[in-house]
Amino acid sequence: MEYLSRMADGLLEERLEAFGAVLIEGPKWCGKTTTAMQKAKSILQLQDPDTREGYLATAAIRPSLLLAGDTPRLIDEWQMAPVLWDAVRVMVDRRGEPGQFILTGSNTVDESAIMHSGIGRITRMQMLPMSLYESGESNGAISLSELFNNPDLEIDGITSDLSIEGLIYAACRGGWPASLKPVMDNARLLIARDYVNSVCSIEVSTVDNIQRDETLVRLILRTYARNISTLAKKSSMLKDIRSKIETLAENTFDSYVEALKKLFVIQDIDAWNPAIRSATAIRSSPKRGLVDPSIAVVALGLTPEKLQMDLKTF
Repeated sequence: MEYLSRMADGLLEERLEAFGAVLIEGPKWCGKTTTAMQKAKSILQLQDPDTREGYLATAAIRPSLLLAGDTPRLIDEWQMAPVLWDAVRVMVDRRGEPGQFILTGSNTVDESAIMHSGIGRITRMQMLPMSLYESGESNGAISLSELFNNPDLEIDGITSDLSIEGLIYAACRGGWPASLKPVMDNARLLIARDYVNSVCSIEVSTVDNIQRDETLVRLILRTYARNISTLAKKSSMLKDIRSKIETLAENTFDSYVEALKKLFVIQDIDAWNPAIRSATAIRSSPKRGLVDPSIAVVALGLTPEKLQMDLKTF
């Protein structure tokens, strides 16, 4: 399949010019590895079952051996061997050149497993699922940056090439690159559903090796979806869930939400105010958010047909 350019391409190139290593973080299936491979000259894939055991053994004894290769060298899912973080930092210092390594990860690592933050050597950038412009469905006729930078920008009469039905379908399908491959529309919708099922049944427990209840994970995603883009208080969300699980403790809720944030599934939106000295951004609560609209669609059991009948919810 042809590689579709991502907004992350330019960000990655800039950071490789300035830093010795770049860490690309973001949810699984958003395209981190594919984007990194466009710049990488060699690759270390820690998840490959044929070589994983040997790689992990090497990482435990002499991690620098895994860093040998043409640069930029991609280390995919680096968090499987956290010691590589410090090894990369040391190697960057030793070589003294930018653009040495690209690290990718789909969940945050336990900070206690690394000795140094990597500041000045390893920079972080976040990657998200595809926007409609990246997937080729938006015509890009209106630039968000231009709306801010050019007060005289004339946008009257500019319209989207997508119908309302097309926009609804795109929101239900989500920005997962894999969802663009199937030909059948219904097959494309299965990607988001499988993603949510995987998060609830597997990923949320493996992120920090703590067994979690799948039913509770689904309820948390559902209350997030119901309250999406609102300033819903935690007490309100707890009330939603306690209608099903009466004994839910607040600290249990917090631990589950933190796990979903580590997986980059939950992504609350901080308050914003254009006035530099405004206290709004500090004092206001974040809006409840998910990294992709398709997660909310799946959590609420919606379909494109249901949303076409309820445009207020859409």
